[in-house]
Amino acid sequence: MNSLGIYNMKQNLLVLIVGLLLCSISYASISPRLFIPLNKEWGYKSITSATKKAPLTPVTIPHTWNAEYLPNQISYNREMMIYKRTLTISPDMKGKRLFLFFEGVNSVADVFVNYQTVAHHLGGYTAFCTEITDQVEDGENDLEVWVSNAYRTDVLPISGDFNVYGGIHRPCHLIITENNCISPLFFASSGVFVHQKNISEKKAEFEIESRLSLKGMKSNLKIRTTILDEAGKIVTSQEKKVINERVVQAMAIQNPVLWDAKHNPYLYTVNVELYEDNRLVDKVIEQTGFRYFSVDPDNGFFLNGKPYDIHGFCRHEDVKGKGSALLPDDYAKDMELIKEVGATGMRLTHYPHAKKMHDLCDRNGIILWAEIPLVGPGGYAYTGYVSNQGLHDNARQTLKELVFQNYNHPSICFWGIFNELLITDGKTFQAYDNPVSFVKELDSLFKRLDPSRLTTFATCVDQTNYLGCADLMAWNKYFNWNDGKQIGSFMDKVKANSQNYPVGVSEYGFGGSIYQHRCPVNESEILLGRLHPEEFQTISHEKNWEALAERSYLWAKFIWVFADFQSVIRKEGDRDGINDKGLVTYDRQIKKDAFYFYKANWNKKEKVLYIASNRCQNRSNSSVDIQVFSNCGDAELFVNGKSMGKCTPDEVCVATWNNVPLQSGENQVTVCASGLSDNCVWYNND
Repeated sequence: MNSLGIYNMKQNLLVLIVGLLLCSISYASISPRLFIPLNKEWGYKSITSATKKAPLTPVTIPHTWNAEYLPNQISYNREMMIYKRTLTISPDMKGKRLFLFFEGVNSVADVFVNYQTVAHHLGGYTAFCTEITDQVEDGENDLEVWVSNAYRTDVLPISGDFNVYGGIHRPCHLIITENNCISPLFFASSGVFVHQKNISEKKAEFEIESRLSLKGMKSNLKIRTTILDEAGKIVTSQEKKVINERVVQAMAIQNPVLWDAKHNPYLYTVNVELYEDNRLVDKVIEQTGFRYFSVDPDNGFFLNGKPYDIHGFCRHEDVKGKGSALLPDDYAKDMELIKEVGATGMRLTHYPHAKKMHDLCDRNGIILWAEIPLVGPGGYAYTGYVSNQGLHDNARQTLKELVFQNYNHPSICFWGIFNELLITDGKTFQAYDNPVSFVKELDSLFKRLDPSRLTTFATCVDQTNYLGCADLMAWNKYFNWNDGKQIGSFMDKVKANSQNYPVGVSEYGFGGSIYQHRCPVNESEILLGRLHPEEFQTISHEKNWEALAERSYLWAKFIWVFADFQSVIRKEGDRDGINDKGLVTYDRQIKKDAFYFYKANWNKKEKVLYIASNRCQNRSNSSVDIQVFSNCGDAELFVNGKSMGKCTPDEVCVATWNNVPLQSGENQVTVCASGLSDNCVWYNND
């Protein structure tokens, strides 16, 4: 038996077992659609050395060639590479349709089969799909992908304070279908879209739209759509005759279980089957959750009619040693940390993220802001927007791909249009072309494609320039590290001048190195650049959160940033090329002090007791102020076994003991509360 036959047998056996387990389902069906991973047996080389004799370097997808920081190289390998492998077509595939599906190739991809062009895609953060049925031959075929992450003004992003990693940085696979199928070609989506119409606790009314690709018999076709609850029980089902390649079915569920974020992230399964007479020819399975939401300019975000506080992180797809070429374990690790800290939302910056993260957020109840990579220059001396046809076309295409590829995720509540696009203000900012009219066009396009969600943007310039460009607005704002009053008063002024548009905070924070420490904290020591003591970051978050938490009108509050990440222009903290504003280190191995501060405030299910600044072991004063983050009530502090008394944490879960004496040399510091303890060792060198 050939490899495809073995694969078929394994897949069919798995589906059969699952079908038998779901005994409440009145019928079982095995999809003839197959997915064959194409992640192994690749090689790559630079196009500048692509002679016939030049060897290929073996790689496994996902892969990027510039995951490591290169000192003093601003371009950080923004070039073109050639990826190659053999694609074997077996006799089993005869009479089938074959599609190549790439989840993400950064940033420009040209795909060749047997040296003939089959696809050209601009943009590295959305999927694309191309049919190769007529381009392949029986046996071995040459598959080649030219990949470039070079700077271009017609491919987003054209700027941004993060590294653009080059490569086939997300998985790819071969899809095999019958001649009639649910189309994988419709913007590389599943081809199935759940349009939520009227949703309430009493009834969920929705439409299932199926996009088909029909190349076989077009008579006697029907779509059977079945909705199952989490127990695998059918809650509603409908059949409809196929008239054309777009089928819409109006459906409803009585007394639905709503997707209620972290309270109950309930998901329904949507099975869409395509039949020729009574023969199943294709099947797509999607998951979705039913919910309704709104934003009030005075009272913030509401989910299913109840106030719901959105607080969490901005996140980049970037892990030490891997860049953006992440594996399932990397997404799972990030999600565990996000759950641990108690975040309720996440902003997926500054580009569409992988489907894996959206799935995890659906299942764990994390509300998402997803955005296109229309990004301002950050620390670069140029712009994030130029008014040319190529950029406009690419932005529209990326927007459509973002929406259709992620349409069914209940976690997504907000579509983001841009981040920090500058506009000439005659004072601080000098921009190139004015982006406002195009931003409004993109806002209209989001609303036309998906009227069920809200649009927003993140600005760092006077909001009056962008009023009317989206349903909501948010600010990226970084104030002095130790004064929360500044961000509080600023947001109050923003709200007063917002013309009743809801306002939120899309970024706030401060850099923090676990290898740099200052105790006590002295503002005069802050130097833009090298000095980023962890204690400065911690106090910045304490003061900022204290101000933001009491402003219920803010529809969201997002920290910059979840984890440290690479940005080649950064020269600060303890390393070049790293933005160290993360609350978790680049390798995800260490949670910074500020992480525990937020865990104490956000995590309602887990007790937290943590001594701040515990990594600052060497102290130069004989008396110190000691902070403890606690959601456990009164805490008692011990130094060298002697009690320093009890302290009640304040409204942001900080307990402080002032002027605590340290003996010369080694000091054992311990805090206890509610059966928990934390301890560290400090050395007094005074």
